[in-house]
Amino acid sequence: MKILVAKDAGYCFGVRDAVNLATKTGGEYDSVYMLGDIVHNERVVSDLEKSGSVVVNNLDEIPEDKPVLFRAHGTDPKVWKEAQKKNLKIIDATCPLVTEIHEEIKILESENRKTIIIGDHGHDEVMGIAAQVKKPIIISNVDEAKKIGRLRKAGVVSQSTQMIENVQEIVSILMEKVYDLRFVNTICYPTRKNHTQIKELANISDVMVIIGSFTSANSKRLTELAKQRNENSYQVVDENDIKEEWFKGVDTVGISAGASTPDNIISNVIEKINSISNLNSKEEIYE
Repeated sequence: MKILVAKDAGYCFGVRDAVNLATKTGGEYDSVYMLGDIVHNERVVSDLEKSGSVVVNNLDEIPEDKPVLFRAHGTDPKVWKEAQKKNLKIIDATCPLVTEIHEEIKILESENRKTIIIGDHGHDEVMGIAAQVKKPIIISNVDEAKKIGRLRKAGVVSQSTQMIENVQEIVSILMEKVYDLRFVNTICYPTRKNHTQIKELANISDVMVIIGSFTSANSKRLTELAKQRNENSYQVVDENDIKEEWFKGVDTVGISAGASTPDNIISNVIEKINSISNLNSKEEIYE
């Protein structure tokens, strides 16, 4: 049996840097505080708790001598100002690609455009983008786009991990509703690469396995992408979710993972698949 692992599966550089920074800071200060989980992955959150990471609901819960880490998803400018006012030591783990989205939407607003964000309602990254401007419109799907009234002038960005098909469909609808529309493609490069690899892997594999938490919108989107092309596609949190019957009579298995899935979980899943195979499996990196 051949196992094809997507080259860009798992941690993107923004998440990897944020997790490493949290671990390092927790070691230096004995603890590091953050407003919400650093990533949507229960295993990672649990491991970080052991190294000193503490999740709180607001800045008032953070001791004066302890640092606050602003996560990769981005942070409301009001929270930044509040932390500075309290003289808290700020550790900035914002993904630079998310910072670029913040800058792009502010430019669109400066051009007197109505700002529109294509993304998931309530998602940490989307909330961080929305906080950069006044009263943006958030659209998550085609049905919501169809309900938007006509606009004279608008600018559009997207959540960094959106599926390009969803963004394209929404922008196509907005083109009919907005006289002067400017769209900035802010789907990040690692996401685009991973999506492309999953589409290709799903078409050439007998079975697809997507590794990621069910709390991760990104991982669920990747699973949807695979299932659209291969009905034998499964999402697993870790190796314990793997079922032997998935691989009976299978020649090729494709594997990818969400941006919040660490390397060790991917390795454990591959090892589990190898252990239930009666044949010598051959693992290859798919680019």
